[in-house]
Amino acid sequence: MLDEGKLVKTLARVGDLLVRGEYAALEAWTAARRLTAVEMRAAVADYGRTLVLPEGGRFTPRSIVEVEGARPEQWSVYVDLWTAQEGRSDLTLELTVTDAPGDVYAVEVDDLHVL
Repeated sequence: MLDEGKLVKTLARVGDLLVRGEYAALEAWTAARRLTAVEMRAAVADYGRTLVLPEGGRFTPRSIVEVEGARPEQWSVYVDLWTAQEGRSDLTLELTVTDAPGDVYAVEVDDLHVL
């Protein structure tokens, strides 16, 4: 079962790293299973706007879908990102979060693209 508090902390950590441009730290945390720091940096640079924290400071998932049969449990999570120029933007972060011990989920950055 998805722990909403744990998801909030996970999204806050991922979002903070992205907003600060700490792509290498995000790559290290996710073990670059899908996207590398170079790929994340390029996706943000190609979008051409400055990432910021969302209004209220909390990233809210657009959608959460359980990955059926996954053990440990996993969820596919889409998150809208925010920019200084637009507010809520068309740039979307796709994650896979996996149940793990501790106060945050294990994370894979699946994609960072315009949706």
